[in-house]
Amino acid sequence: MARQFFGTDGVRGIVGDFLTVDLVERLGKASALWSGGRVFVGRDTRASGEELEEAFARGVVSAGGAAVLAGVVPTPAVALLRLDLGVVISASHNPPEYNGVKFFDREGRKLTDADEEEIESLLDAPAPGGGEIDRVGVAVESYLEHVLERFGTPLGGLRIAVDCANGAYSGIAPDAFEQLGAEVVSIGDEPDGTNINVGCGATDLAALSATVVDGGFDLGVAFDGDGDRMLAVDEQGRTVDGDQIVAILALDRGVDTVAVTRMANLGFHRLMEARGIRVLTTDVGDRYVLEALRREGGVLGGEQSGHIIYLDGHVAGDGLVASLLLCAALKGRPLSEVAAVMPVFPQRKQNLARTGRGPLPQSLLDEVARVNERLGGEGRVLVRPSGTEPVVRVLAEAATAEEAETLCDTIARLVKRELG
Repeated sequence: MARQFFGTDGVRGIVGDFLTVDLVERLGKASALWSGGRVFVGRDTRASGEELEEAFARGVVSAGGAAVLAGVVPTPAVALLRLDLGVVISASHNPPEYNGVKFFDREGRKLTDADEEEIESLLDAPAPGGGEIDRVGVAVESYLEHVLERFGTPLGGLRIAVDCANGAYSGIAPDAFEQLGAEVVSIGDEPDGTNINVGCGATDLAALSATVVDGGFDLGVAFDGDGDRMLAVDEQGRTVDGDQIVAILALDRGVDTVAVTRMANLGFHRLMEARGIRVLTTDVGDRYVLEALRREGGVLGGEQSGHIIYLDGHVAGDGLVASLLLCAALKGRPLSEVAAVMPVFPQRKQNLARTGRGPLPQSLLDEVARVNERLGGEGRVLVRPSGTEPVVRVLAEAATAEEAETLCDTIARLVKRELG
């Protein structure tokens, strides 16, 4: 059965349009019936979060389950503290008008396509009732204690700027760095329900870059609204993306296998080949990276967009953990020097609006394949439908920025023509 509501990472959409209170309540019921009934629920700082959290809890109760509500907590905390199921009411990096429902199973793993199909099949199932709601207030403290004990290192002398995206890490992440001895300034740490991911965080590094340069900081780290993504800027204000961070951690941690998605830069692949590190390449989505790591026994992987996964002591991607590991990898060196180990091929991207969902036309995919064959490994193009927004994403990569720009424009015109 094809999934109707689930996308790349849970169910996500504009609140009141695709994502309704009724749908969220039905998801609560269906997931409790599917999982066994004890559901740990967190949310990010969106204005719609509290109403949708309550709706989801009503659904759990209607199925005879127990909804344990933790309030505002980062997504990685839910992965660690899950019960029969862990659920986050969040749209991650999307704008404030979006929200969503993200799931972790009893092992802390993202659900498989088959799991999601089973939950959708229960959306209209009868509900026995008789459940209950419990509210807890120590989730953040439990999470932070685990992260600092397992991944913290002394950071005395390090000056760091932290952008919390006006999201779930507001207050939490700056406190973590301060507890480890760093000198911290924080931005994007005044959530009001309407400003999550707006002009801040991992989706917009301009404010963080200016803060680092103007304040003479050693580096800056930026999270997305729910805390499962992290990007950085070096002491010169230049972006250090997920590919570079995974590369830095791969060399620092001495791993023999990494997992990345099809979006990973060609420079990453060349560095890993030169260092004898096996690369597993997956479809776009951190859950596919997680699946590959578990299947092959790896511990490190991630996405260019900032999902960084380190499974030695964790079960999922964690923005705070990734930033702590990155700081530990510096060993007194500037981030610009550490990041320079990976050559970066220029990339250009475009997001093209589309109506509806589903796969792209085969004629378009065939033409993209022919273009890649002609490039002969000296560049590439990637065209894929977004799993979280009604757009088609186009990526072009080449030896020079000019070539990448031209290639991206050419493919974008092709996509527009094929999609009408």
